[in-house]
Amino acid sequence: MAAVDIIMPQMGESIAEGTLSKWLKKVGDEVKRDEPIFEISTDKVDAEIPSPSAGVITEILVKEGETVAVQTVVARLETEKGAAVAAPASAHAAEPAASAAAGASASGAPPPKSESIAVAVEPPQQRTAGATVSTRSNGNSFEERVRTRSSPLVRKIAAEHGVDIASMQGSGIAGRVTKRDILGFIESGAAAGGRLASMHAPGGAGGQEPHLPVPQPWPGDKVEPMSKMRALISDHMVASRRTSAHVTSWMEIDLTRVARIRAKKRAEFEARTGQKLTYLPFIISSVVKGLQQFPVMNSSVAGRSIIYRKPVNIGIAVALEWGLIVPVIRNAQDLSIAGITGALNDLASRARAKKLSPEEVQDGTFTITNPGVFGSLMGAPIINQPQVAILGVGAIEKRPKVVPGADGEDTIAIRICCYFSISFDHRIIDGAVADQFLAFVKKTIEEFPESGV
Repeated sequence: MAAVDIIMPQMGESIAEGTLSKWLKKVGDEVKRDEPIFEISTDKVDAEIPSPSAGVITEILVKEGETVAVQTVVARLETEKGAAVAAPASAHAAEPAASAAAGASASGAPPPKSESIAVAVEPPQQRTAGATVSTRSNGNSFEERVRTRSSPLVRKIAAEHGVDIASMQGSGIAGRVTKRDILGFIESGAAAGGRLASMHAPGGAGGQEPHLPVPQPWPGDKVEPMSKMRALISDHMVASRRTSAHVTSWMEIDLTRVARIRAKKRAEFEARTGQKLTYLPFIISSVVKGLQQFPVMNSSVAGRSIIYRKPVNIGIAVALEWGLIVPVIRNAQDLSIAGITGALNDLASRARAKKLSPEEVQDGTFTITNPGVFGSLMGAPIINQPQVAILGVGAIEKRPKVVPGADGEDTIAIRICCYFSISFDHRIIDGAVADQFLAFVKKTIEEFPESGV
């Protein structure tokens, strides 16, 4: 017999911890390889994690609702000798799995499968309850090197507020400073009061920024804590507003031609693919062409550099009863309308069933959100970091429009229309470029070829 460590997987490049929300198995249960054994929650995914090998669960080390660092051993599995799927323990084993996924994406290779989550590593050091200021060392200790290797977003926020990350003790693995740590540290006023760097805080008592009072419950009010996913989404949205210079533009799109193509091709398409033909694949296909025409819309900001992404990985926001998730259609530039439809329906259905693997919510380069399905005419969505733009799709409805008649005279006609919004990061995208991109998408949709289905 051999023992296999089951670990908390890395769920994204900037994620240093995860919450074990539910155990699907108990000690003594037999499990098959790839059979779901527990559920986890982060701001990026709410997913079931499969077993790396067949065997019997002998030990559960992390309780439901507990948040632990990535690479933490959460359970142990006893399996037949030689059947373990654990990689050799080494100093490199604790490096984020997202680095490998990002490298594979950049080279066009598929990301590693979820079986690779079982890695034999030493348990991480005991985490602290929150971020605190620690005594400075010579900068060469393991803990300090880990802290200063926090995510690019954390380092950027720290630089903007004059906070020395090396002087903080974070709640992540080996004291790694997470996004929540740095935001909480700044909002507490400790950054200004402690003078960790030569930062001049704005006016106010003690040099701290003014904050609104925390609302208190009234008699009869119901109070319940945020779920882990809700709290992390909250942090992610606030951090995005702090990071990007948000600007939003709108255009009205005429979908009448697409509607006619759908009506004509629907039966043949469904018979051929087994999928329903909706408006969204036409929109995604047109957006992909626009991103190829305007590469800055498919980029990320890294300090004073711009990373132009080669693959077009489209994230699709999916509303769930317990939050919001953004699964990713990878290499959408290589997919036909049928391919996009199949990928879209598959990801959305598995997102609602908590069947997504971690890599399926990573490495998006552009996001589309569709609040129009709930009747919303338009909105100004928040950018999904580290992307630089997001497209909002409003309600699709019939509207009276002025159109030229056969003899050139104006006439009123009923058209199928929709408002598109593009929220973009004005740090690197000028309004003219964003509007040219949206105009290109509009033209592509309104002139969509029938042969493209």
